[in-house]
Amino acid sequence: MELEVRHLRALCAIADSGSVRKAARQLGMTQPSLTTQLHRIEKALGGQLFFREPTGSRPTPLGHAVLCRARPIVAEMRALVDEVASVSHRAQGARLHIGSTNSPAVAGWLRRLRVRLPETDTTIRTDVSANALLHMVVTGQLDAAFVHEVEGAPLRVPDGLVAHELIAREPQFIALADSHPAAAQDVVRVADLAEDQWMVDPTVDGEWAGLRRIWAAAGINPRVVHGDYLTAVDLVTAGEVVTPCQPTARSRHGMAIRPLYGDPLAVRLFMACRQDGTPAGTPDELFADLTASYMEIAWASDAYRAWLARHDPPLPVAT
Repeated sequence: MELEVRHLRALCAIADSGSVRKAARQLGMTQPSLTTQLHRIEKALGGQLFFREPTGSRPTPLGHAVLCRARPIVAEMRALVDEVASVSHRAQGARLHIGSTNSPAVAGWLRRLRVRLPETDTTIRTDVSANALLHMVVTGQLDAAFVHEVEGAPLRVPDGLVAHELIAREPQFIALADSHPAAAQDVVRVADLAEDQWMVDPTVDGEWAGLRRIWAAAGINPRVVHGDYLTAVDLVTAGEVVTPCQPTARSRHGMAIRPLYGDPLAVRLFMACRQDGTPAGTPDELFADLTASYMEIAWASDAYRAWLARHDPPLPVAT
């Protein structure tokens, strides 16, 4: 195996954080993936680079020698990338790259950004994986990302990012056919859906863990089908499945969207950007545009508006 800069960056992260687990989180990787990569690096260099101890990882003498050479290379590469990006930015004009997990607020966010920053080339990248988007922000592929974090399943937020929290706890609703018996209720209990088939997208970070938690709490073990939530729409209206959805989701013909009793499934919404800011507009301005877009679609949703009327509203009235 030929060593690359990313391998040296991984070694520096392990040494700086003191453990493979913390380093994997910083790098946006899983711990098993980084462990496998470390083994390959050690094999390529012909020796053990870290002592594995109960309290973490400590460089061996060989590891210290490699790190002394690796750190300047990683620093120079980072400086090179920053310099090239700066030159490209000046030559091509302002560019803003934002990312988001699937959300109805994205369209309004883009619209507001393009109105406020007409000379900026603004692009969007969507991904079901919030962890992947956060990694793209910290590595400079994106300038900011709007993501959700499922309650009880924390994201791997890399060091160097700043989180601007939009909603601390957004309840997740359930989408079901309007002919479903539970659709006649204003609020649906999870236990009432025990005999239904649930559609789950296992690629959404934290979703599977969150659903298993609420099923266990309700004492049910429903049938599960894996698929993406775009496919789920047709299956829901056909009465084949029920599926969790955002409270801001738009209802379709043949579909009902209802809150779950006690709001057992929730997510935290936040925008992440690097500590050094964004190339166009300030993080506060980006966040203000995102907030306004979210409020707009939140109050336009019949189901969410009714839920807000029954609770202490965490949202200001849309303007």
